[in-house]
Amino acid sequence: MARVLVVDDDPTVAGVVVGYLERAGHQPLHVADGRKALDTIAADPPDLVVLDLMLPEVGGLEVCRQVRAVHRQLPIIMLTALGEADERIAGLELGADDYVSKPFSPRELILRIESVLRRAGESPPSNGVLSAGPVTVDTAARIVTRQGADLSLTTREFDLLAYLMAHPGRAFSRAELMQHVWGWTFGDQSTVTVHVRRLREKIEDNPTEPSLIKTVWGIGYRLEAS
Repeated sequence: MARVLVVDDDPTVAGVVVGYLERAGHQPLHVADGRKALDTIAADPPDLVVLDLMLPEVGGLEVCRQVRAVHRQLPIIMLTALGEADERIAGLELGADDYVSKPFSPRELILRIESVLRRAGESPPSNGVLSAGPVTVDTAARIVTRQGADLSLTTREFDLLAYLMAHPGRAFSRAELMQHVWGWTFGDQSTVTVHVRRLREKIEDNPTEPSLIKTVWGIGYRLEAS
């Protein structure tokens, strides 16, 4: 059972999500605006946040930004309208783990919630310490350092980096990374692209000319074995 904070000002949508969460055995809590969401998370962080982008008081993107500044590992799933492509990318850039577009299947949302929760509690594909250039990943402690300094990564960023570092020199397509890291065989693969870009900004000397996470044109990405 997980404690899930549902942040949505639409009572119909919120009621459906809360009902499905309860039937799935989880403990949902609903708030209808961004300010209450921030206050609730500050007082008692939940296990996961389902966050609508269009909110009164404080918008969903600002909620995501403020939460990520304090809680790097708290899973966030965004709810976005089909036409909100720019906002969806912005949310992923701010550190959201996943998103579901409205109108959505409540069953799909529950599956995505449970997938994020399950993978947040799993160990990465390799136990021990992995290194690539100046970057070191302690998979047991879930700590990443670069030249000895700790890096602040979200759960998804950590899992993606650990997976690539556990398979140095191997090229993965975005679909393969989505399956192995996100646990999905379908979905918008731009999610992978955004997370790779965020990782590069944190681990590369020059993110525009990466030396660690290489783009393999026509395929996907590869972590340099050296």
